[in-house]
Amino acid sequence: MTVAELAPRFFLAAVVILLACRAVSWALARVRQPPVVGEMIAGVLLGPSLLGLLAPGLERELFPPALLPVLYVVGQVGLVAFMFQAGHEFTSHLGRGIAGTAVTVSAAGIAMPLALGVGLTFLAHGHVGVFVPGVSTGVSAAFVGVALAITAFPMLARIITERGLAGSRFGSLALASGALDDVVAWILLAAILSVHTGRTRPVLEAVGGAALFAAVVVLVLRKLLDKAMAQPWMSDEGRLLVTVAVLFTAAWFTDEIGLYAVFGAFGVGMAMPRTAAAERVVHTTGFTVRIVFLPMFFTYSGLNTRFGLLGDPALLLFSLAAVVVAVVGKFGACWAAARLRGEPNTVAARLGTLMNARGLMQLIALNVGLQAGLVNHSLFTALVLVALITTMMTAPLLSLLERRLPVPDTVEGSLPTPEARLAPQ
Repeated sequence: MTVAELAPRFFLAAVVILLACRAVSWALARVRQPPVVGEMIAGVLLGPSLLGLLAPGLERELFPPALLPVLYVVGQVGLVAFMFQAGHEFTSHLGRGIAGTAVTVSAAGIAMPLALGVGLTFLAHGHVGVFVPGVSTGVSAAFVGVALAITAFPMLARIITERGLAGSRFGSLALASGALDDVVAWILLAAILSVHTGRTRPVLEAVGGAALFAAVVVLVLRKLLDKAMAQPWMSDEGRLLVTVAVLFTAAWFTDEIGLYAVFGAFGVGMAMPRTAAAERVVHTTGFTVRIVFLPMFFTYSGLNTRFGLLGDPALLLFSLAAVVVAVVGKFGACWAAARLRGEPNTVAARLGTLMNARGLMQLIALNVGLQAGLVNHSLFTALVLVALITTMMTAPLLSLLERRLPVPDTVEGSLPTPEARLAPQ
């Protein structure tokens, strides 16, 4: 297929994707599911799990193989724009005495599902067709463990913002813990790829590059963006150009070192000053790009998901076990860690619920694993099911907690830190 033939195919596919995502999101909004859940489900419905099953010719016509790389790249633009907004929003919730609790919750929320996922995969060896020939059982088990340990930070940020939880203590804790979770998870994923390829360079690049990027954000980018936003002679268009150039450079760098483009975007968002000019740039950068381009990523993932494979009883059992392991490992560990840090049950339960959502970041990890040859379509489908169920659980559980465990005013606002509450009087 030539470039001239590909362009009209892309525009037609984009119309179908956007309308489908909007329709499914609208339907699910009636049961208080966030729009991002509708976009995930719409992506799956447009793939072989439904459209390909009912009208395979239509699916091939709408999404020919040559179009998939285009959808992938365009989807990355949407992800980068969304994470840029999330990073900027995150800075408004710093300084609330949450660092110690966030580290503890993040560590527990990684270690427990990682261990349970590794154990489940070893138990499944020889019984379920989720293993790729040539990939060691240990590497496959480690990949599943990391996939289950991931928290869907972009989705978590979106759910928190849409439900008005951004100013709450558990919202701030979830944002901080989720960000730490995913940075560690991506470093672990880089280590798995390093072991799989027999080279140490990927993990060294990830760790060293992350340290370098953090230093540049703190020492250089913050000052550069602050100066650019404050120049009286610079128009909003000029500020936007500078911001997008910095944003895409950061996305390129973090992608190259194996931490994925979304973390570069998140770092730039954190470095943006909180001025009126900067707020306009953030809104302009994120609003249209995220709404138009982010659904492309969900459709790309959906085209690689084949729920028809779950007709295999062994794979279905593995998938359901993975869901149970994911929920027990993430929700249970984060809840217990928060309680050990002195957080009240109202905060700990909500924190565990938010951290249990995996959708977007798990889909990203699965696509990385698929491209690296670590994941076959059976494992991809099983873990997509985990991503969907754990993310769809979030809104109903939060609504249930709002009814059963109302949050006191002190928790919403100036709640003392756990250290202060536990200190002797």
